[in-house]
Amino acid sequence: MRYNKQLTRHTGTVAATLACLLLTACSAGSTAAGNNTGSTGGTAGDTLSIGLIAEPANLDFTKTEGAAIPQALLYNVYENLVKLDQAGEIQPDLATSWKLSDDRKTYTFQLVKDAKFSNGAPFTAEDAKFSIERVKSDWTIALKSRMDPVDTVQAVSPTELKVTLKEPSNNWLYGMTTRVGAMFSRTGVSKLATEPVGTGPYTLQKWTRGDSITLARNDGYRGSKPHFASVTLKYFKDPTAMHNALLTGTINVIGNMQPPDALDRFQNNPKYTVTEGSTNGEVVLSFNNGSGPMKNPKVRQAVRHAIDHKALVDTCWAGRGKLIGSMVPPTDPWYQDLTNEYPYDRNKAKTLLDESGEAGKTLRLRLPTLPYATACGTVVKSQLEQAGFKVDLDQLEFPAAWLTTVFKNADYDMSIISHVEPRDIQTVFGNKTYYTRYDNPEFRALLKKADEGTQEEQITSMQEAARLLSKDAAADWLFLLPNLMVAEKGITGLPVNYISESMDITGVGRS
Repeated sequence: MRYNKQLTRHTGTVAATLACLLLTACSAGSTAAGNNTGSTGGTAGDTLSIGLIAEPANLDFTKTEGAAIPQALLYNVYENLVKLDQAGEIQPDLATSWKLSDDRKTYTFQLVKDAKFSNGAPFTAEDAKFSIERVKSDWTIALKSRMDPVDTVQAVSPTELKVTLKEPSNNWLYGMTTRVGAMFSRTGVSKLATEPVGTGPYTLQKWTRGDSITLARNDGYRGSKPHFASVTLKYFKDPTAMHNALLTGTINVIGNMQPPDALDRFQNNPKYTVTEGSTNGEVVLSFNNGSGPMKNPKVRQAVRHAIDHKALVDTCWAGRGKLIGSMVPPTDPWYQDLTNEYPYDRNKAKTLLDESGEAGKTLRLRLPTLPYATACGTVVKSQLEQAGFKVDLDQLEFPAAWLTTVFKNADYDMSIISHVEPRDIQTVFGNKTYYTRYDNPEFRALLKKADEGTQEEQITSMQEAARLLSKDAAADWLFLLPNLMVAEKGITGLPVNYISESMDITGVGRS
């Protein structure tokens, strides 16, 4: 099995979103006078300013959870051996081609010859070996498990890398398109939280905590230079302020509109273009499966029957969002509609709650201060109380307080968060120490069977795993976030769908 495609600088995507940390808006400032770059048609002073909702706690995604850091840095500052395109297909990046052995265990990559890190060091197979091995030795985030299949890594030559897996893995190469596949300099990892060093078309110019991150075009980049000389990621705590920034011309693009009913301000205005696409962002009503009332399966089942999902989406998200009923978005090959597994039935919810022996106990619904969570959380609370539950709702500042209280310490009964990482069903539910505390050996066995089997076996086993997860009521899946973008006319290269971890700004331009 071989992939051999001429390596080109992809047509870029600017995607925005979400998250276990999400949401972005893109914006551009003025075009200043300057020398023509020649390669992109942009001028030296052409700038883009991007408005976002969730600011990273730091810039080190090897030790800090959440999507906000790779959203800003992946594919822009850091590059991978391979990346995802807008169709969700794996494409070359720092690898020009690769070959998979007949036993499906050894990948041989041919690498680009002229890539350099922003600290001046050349990128070689030794850096790729270092980066892959470092995931297993130094990373601390849950996604590091995507590198578990790796047995050995060999730098055959400066431009050839050989990776041998312990067993065949359908997920490993796909995982290399995410943050775990980012390539690091052997001499540039001492200050990752503040000084990222990558091979990408942008470098970090400035970070003003609580306000913005500015990326500068990397003039030493080997490929086509991006249109914009600098990109500022501007963070807004108040979505309304971001909307007003677009209306007043301070920014050019809102990458993911929150809340979506604000689209009415732009849809009939000829100055703007509105697009709607799909994402990986499953908005999950998370349950603590390991302790408290939610450890009781009948309580979890009662919660699922108590939620009227259509009414919820209509009320808190202007009816924009797809009901999915599982941890699998429609863009994955093993998607199946599981929305009828737990149909809305208030009487059945009341019966299950009474049978559980937990009636009268208060459920702690602990929400991050993100627009979709706070808007939908009040609806969830109301619907549960109508079914006989007692619910105490509180909001935790995001990211710091929510990550510490809910994600790290599992001090909660329920929460609401959008998990945006591609194919993250294993990350969220396949590790019993993850914040959901879901522990089912049969589920983990199905994931293993899917990973090691044929393509057909992968699809069948993943569908079985998703059905088991739903049957166990390990969580409730409220809806899939749409990718709602609003742009000033003249901004080009924006994507319809957001299905990777990266907000790829490298192909965005101005006509």
